[in-house]
Amino acid sequence: MIKQRTIKQSVQETGIGLHKGDKVTMTLRPAPANTGIVFRRVDLEPYADIPARANAVGDTMLCTCISNEQGATISTVEHLASALAGLGIDNIIVEVDSDELPIMDGSASPFIFLLQTAGIQELNAPKRFIKITKPVKVTDGDKWAELRPHDGFRVDFRIDFAHPVISQTRQHMVLDFDSSSYVDEVSRARTFGFMKDLEYMNAHNLALGGSMENAVALDEYRVLNPEGLRYSDEFLKHKILDAIGDLYLGGHSIIGELRAYKTGHGLNNKLLNALLNNQKCWEFVSYETPEALPIRFASPVLSS
Repeated sequence: MIKQRTIKQSVQETGIGLHKGDKVTMTLRPAPANTGIVFRRVDLEPYADIPARANAVGDTMLCTCISNEQGATISTVEHLASALAGLGIDNIIVEVDSDELPIMDGSASPFIFLLQTAGIQELNAPKRFIKITKPVKVTDGDKWAELRPHDGFRVDFRIDFAHPVISQTRQHMVLDFDSSSYVDEVSRARTFGFMKDLEYMNAHNLALGGSMENAVALDEYRVLNPEGLRYSDEFLKHKILDAIGDLYLGGHSIIGELRAYKTGHGLNNKLLNALLNNQKCWEFVSYETPEALPIRFASPVLSS
């Protein structure tokens, strides 16, 4: 039986919040089977738990923000959620002393490092996957996103930016995770932003913690980061990273194909809710052996 996963031990990291620019301490803790992903605001009295759920998503401007029924919020969850999806971790408690997660370097790679440092352990409960049985599609003007049946997890992803640097890089990719590694192919792709937008965002108290330490910065013609890009198609791969994280707020890995054009956090969440609200389009499945599993995850470090 393919089993649920959590981490072996707690691990802590401190970083900067993207929007407020304040220091944020985050502690990742193991959780029992069937807990899911739970964000815990330890700066509130009493502590507030915010389970990661598709219908908990509110604000999607520049990030994904979720809330609980009492109104407690936590934002910028998508990069950590993407890392959890890439490693197949089902259950974890994420303690934070702020209303946003640390942005780290703008990618999922630091979260991958923390999770692997903590170690991955299997739990004595079957891991359930959401298997797509019929296509589901959502649109927003010329933008669209769709989930289709597929024996594995594959993304067919296209972006369209008129910026001279981005237009010279690959803007369409098909990536199949039965043979490709999330850690190698996607996790290091950083968020990106345009300097012309920064003044507006700062005036609205957004992206106060943004810098070339945690984003790829572009002026009208070029990449400003001295080190350049991590991947030749880093812009495209970061959008894939975001989409994987946004869809993992459904609480389960997806067996199917994600096809998308110019999608963002809001449309990703609209797609996830459209799927979960139409039970004719999906079913829960489990797998008995690793050979039957059509997705590649990192091998767990089994608990002693």
